[in-house]
Amino acid sequence: MIAAQAKLVYHLNKYYNEKCQARKAAIAKTIREVCKVVSDVLKEVEVQEPRFISSLNEMDNRYEGLEVISPTEFEVVLYLNQMGVFNFVDDGSLPGCAVLKLSDGRKRSMSLWVEFITASGYLSARKIRSRFQTLVAQAVDKCSYRDVVKMVADTSEVKLRIRERYVVQITPAFKCTGIWPRSAAHWPLPHIPWPGPNRVAEVKAEGFNLLSKECHSLAGKQSSAESDAWVLQFAEAENRLQMGGCRKKCLSILKTLRDRHLELPGQPLNNYHMKTLVSYECEKHPRESDWDESCLGDRLNGILLQLISCLQCRRCPHYFLPNLDLFQGKPHSALENAAKQTWRLAREILTNPKSLEKL
Repeated sequence: MIAAQAKLVYHLNKYYNEKCQARKAAIAKTIREVCKVVSDVLKEVEVQEPRFISSLNEMDNRYEGLEVISPTEFEVVLYLNQMGVFNFVDDGSLPGCAVLKLSDGRKRSMSLWVEFITASGYLSARKIRSRFQTLVAQAVDKCSYRDVVKMVADTSEVKLRIRERYVVQITPAFKCTGIWPRSAAHWPLPHIPWPGPNRVAEVKAEGFNLLSKECHSLAGKQSSAESDAWVLQFAEAENRLQMGGCRKKCLSILKTLRDRHLELPGQPLNNYHMKTLVSYECEKHPRESDWDESCLGDRLNGILLQLISCLQCRRCPHYFLPNLDLFQGKPHSALENAAKQTWRLAREILTNPKSLEKL
């Protein structure tokens, strides 16, 4: 048994060193290429409208606020200034979302975003996004990369297609530090020793982001509060939770397997599903020793089996917001197909670790 485990870990490490590192290097190169274009467009935006200041800065070889959705799809979060005069309201009525309401007694005119505040005092995510979209469209025509970049039409989101190969979504956002959403108040679960009080304090201090983007859980509900709602995002908190042991390596292998074998019609699976399942696996295996390099095979196997279970149940709860289903809106046939493919993949890796050389 131990020999079989060791053999699997050996082949997984080989896979990581060859395939995963090659994927990382290729994506890093793409990121540099697309960020040059995005930075140029955002410079033009800033000239027209100084409230939209680019926060796309490179630090330690990574860009803050950039998420890799797939090797050809990226999201850049553009952090906006000033939130002070708004109350943050997440009463659970809008799963995965919150609204920003003008504090009682505060004058609208004191807000930097005065013209985006609705009659009922909400700061409208949709109105800000609409204004930003207009600015980006104008900037694309003026920027020095105008021959290789164009706006993606038919969406209220700001998406650029670059060199006909890559799509970058630019999402206006507020960074919220020092508060924690009520809808995530159940975390951490009291009976689970992971991640420990110090890490919990770090994660909560890291806070979360409020994004101006279309929220799938609100599709079809078109009341004004919904269209004004902001989407909750916990990217930095999740990254912090997955530090240490073989967690990051495990996630890198899962992303590589997804890119190569689970990029399927209907797009049932993305990198974020993998990241979410790693967090759940951390809860199931709370001890640091469970994430020792020698356990890599067990952890990967556990996550793949959990993924199959989620796909078969057609439900993948968000880690911090369990009322939010990450499979919402995905076609059932696509989820079933993904379950079959994941099962084939898991069986192959477990019964014949050497097969990773071809995967």
